[in-house]
Amino acid sequence: MENKAAGTTEEPLLLQSRKPENAAAAEAKRLLRLAGPLVASCILQNVVSLVSVMFVGHLGELPLAGASLASSLANVTGFSVLAGMASALDTLCGQAFGARQHGLLGVYKQRAMLVLALACVPIALVWANAGQILVLIGQDRDIAAEAGAYSRWLILSLVPYVPLVCHIRFLQTQSIVVPVMVSSGVTALGHVFVCWALVFKAGMGSKGAALSSAISYGVNLAMLALHVRLSGACMTTWTGFSTEAFKELRRFTDLAIPSAMMVCLEWWSFELLVLLYGLLPNPKLETSVLSICLNTGALMFMIPFGLSTAISTRVSNELGAGQPQAAKLATRVVMCIALSAGLLLASSMILLRNFWGYMYSNEREVVTYIAKMIPVLAISFFTDGLHCSLSGVLTGCGEQKTGARVNLGAFYLAGIPWPCCLHLFSILTEWVFGLALSVAASLSLRCSCGSHCG
Repeated sequence: MENKAAGTTEEPLLLQSRKPENAAAAEAKRLLRLAGPLVASCILQNVVSLVSVMFVGHLGELPLAGASLASSLANVTGFSVLAGMASALDTLCGQAFGARQHGLLGVYKQRAMLVLALACVPIALVWANAGQILVLIGQDRDIAAEAGAYSRWLILSLVPYVPLVCHIRFLQTQSIVVPVMVSSGVTALGHVFVCWALVFKAGMGSKGAALSSAISYGVNLAMLALHVRLSGACMTTWTGFSTEAFKELRRFTDLAIPSAMMVCLEWWSFELLVLLYGLLPNPKLETSVLSICLNTGALMFMIPFGLSTAISTRVSNELGAGQPQAAKLATRVVMCIALSAGLLLASSMILLRNFWGYMYSNEREVVTYIAKMIPVLAISFFTDGLHCSLSGVLTGCGEQKTGARVNLGAFYLAGIPWPCCLHLFSILTEWVFGLALSVAASLSLRCSCGSHCG
């Protein structure tokens, strides 16, 4: 009887000891099932703008320079702002879905589209006058004119982009990520043919490349909209258009603005680095190497960004369901995944540092410089992976204001000023040593002259 009693007391204890491990393993599988398609979706979505610029590159140096400049301007002043504002849906839709208030998801999506559409008005005005703005800040007039024309045609892409980014967030917060990945893949593949048809077949040149973005975004939007309306998975979350969307716009805006700042402050810092690198002694080499490093970082960034979106969904769903302990578990698990992925990728980058540069350039000087930069980039990528995961947790909790403050302090009060100070210190040190050597040389000449004369 005692053994039986002992057996009955030991079995629950064994089950209890296994529960945390099973819960962590299940959470890891859940996060990876979300993050995998999200990483692929992010890469495929970035293909649209990349392919457009690649097609323009075959038209000549001037169209390529104009399209590249216009794309950077569009990312800084438009797409980053809209994507950041739409991330407010990660909080609102995610928590509403977790709380089983499914009807609110459709209302939030419509409300987001209204607010983002209003934000497009100043963005469109900036893009319409991009040529004049670029001339005012010192850009070459021919390149500015080409960029201005490209930007004006790019305004049309705002029409499908706003509802598209809202549909993507709407589906992601419900853990519906495979349709987003599939539609992004179909769009990326079709965009190649759309670009070719407009740029070369129709003879529109760079204007056709800009217009192709609007068409491809429209195709992607149509596929996702059909899925939302025809799929049984969205039957309870999308019940049609509602006048409720016109209410509490101010409340949504109060969350959307810090959400945008949280995203943009990090995004803009990289664009600012390109300008600062142009002030270094060998600007062509420095800017080329930085561009390669940023392109590498942008590609690698898709992995932590996928984890960020996945943990944002998990945390918001669990908090909405009133399960803070499950949200804490998801946070611990995603940090472990981010650490493991960061170590693996950073180690791979360091081991391949002597060969990495040959993928971008055949010039020995560039390849050698990149080999020196890769370890720094690897460390940066490792820490950025942790930063992205924590940013996703803050978004899921609705603490975007905290994230914006942290990014402001980290990037603009510490990150960017620190290398500037080091650069000034190196210039000052070089000047002091140069002055000291000049004085020493002058004194030695006087001494030698005096001894010779004596």
